[in-house]
Amino acid sequence: MILDVILGFLAGVSLLLLLWQWWAGRRFPLHRQVAAHAFPPAVTLLKPLKGCEPDTEGCLRSWFAQYYTGRVQMLFGVASADDPVGEVVRKLQKEFPNADAQLIICGPLRGANAKVSKLIELERLARHELLIISDADVRVPPGLLADVGERLRANTGIGLVNCFYYLANPRTLAMRWEAVAVNADFWSSVLQSQTLKPIDFALGAVMATGRKQLQEIGGFAALADCLADDYQLGHRLAQRGYRITLSNIVVECWSAPMNWKAVWKHQLRWARTIRVSQSTPYFFSILTNATLWPLLWLAVNPGPIVLGFSLGCWLMRIGAALDLQTRLTRRRDHIIYWWLVPIKDLLQCVIWLLAFTGHHIEWRGERMLLKRDGTLLRIHPGRASNTS
Repeated sequence: MILDVILGFLAGVSLLLLLWQWWAGRRFPLHRQVAAHAFPPAVTLLKPLKGCEPDTEGCLRSWFAQYYTGRVQMLFGVASADDPVGEVVRKLQKEFPNADAQLIICGPLRGANAKVSKLIELERLARHELLIISDADVRVPPGLLADVGERLRANTGIGLVNCFYYLANPRTLAMRWEAVAVNADFWSSVLQSQTLKPIDFALGAVMATGRKQLQEIGGFAALADCLADDYQLGHRLAQRGYRITLSNIVVECWSAPMNWKAVWKHQLRWARTIRVSQSTPYFFSILTNATLWPLLWLAVNPGPIVLGFSLGCWLMRIGAALDLQTRLTRRRDHIIYWWLVPIKDLLQCVIWLLAFTGHHIEWRGERMLLKRDGTLLRIHPGRASNTS
């Protein structure tokens, strides 16, 4: 009887949290660009790169093709002159001869995070006060620079502007499963959190900040060993009293095809990153699982009332996930994969548990130890633990 009451309560809580998250996602004005200023600020794009995928050229070209009347310096950093992505950059330099774009061969690693190690080098070469940092696999709409530049120019209290993103090319079934987490749940949960308190972290697909603000937290050198460098950048700026704000522009992430094993590792790394960065919210995030709790309640009390509630809750969950994906991506090809929503929720329970049972992650083919403070420690191949 007590278990029945507890599970019924948790099922009701999960439904309320689902409706709250759906409402937060519905009310945010996605895809609406702010009007650009007649004299936009000069910006420097910092773009750390590694390797070349089929969509890399399109992602990089989107930065060369921006509708922006201000000065733009683009710095592309690679660890080796032999990296094939260098040829893509050189091709785009020839295609856009008037662009102020440089390919920088960065020096040896300055920390466990290879991406941040490149950013340390690029930061020193930046000429402009407004800095934009973006991942290699991000494709942006032509008005992105104008939007984030205006948001920072117009409000000196803002320390960082960032963007929501979506997985644009879920080529495999496993990636379709991950797209439910990224394109439906992640961004709307951020907005749900924002209804309670200001955002105190950043999303790493595209981040815009000022050189002055970056120097106040010690520059990228202070983040050299952090796994969640985007989270830490936003969090440290928020701790200094700066506002972290969201652009209405949505950018695209184009990933290489991934099988179930690769997606599982990616989701587990993401889960352990969030668990370290925001341990309490992540612990209670299991309450939002509107598939799990009605299912457990139905297993304990398989009566008609509980069955009706559970079916209604599952239909609401699937409908919300499909609607939120449509709003973010402005596409509908995900609708035929509606059945992946409850599967995602149930597998997410396993990932949630595993996030608390190990401290190792695999990142870019390297096995690393994720320490409690969110920093990384490279593991020598001969000393790697068997722990997940």
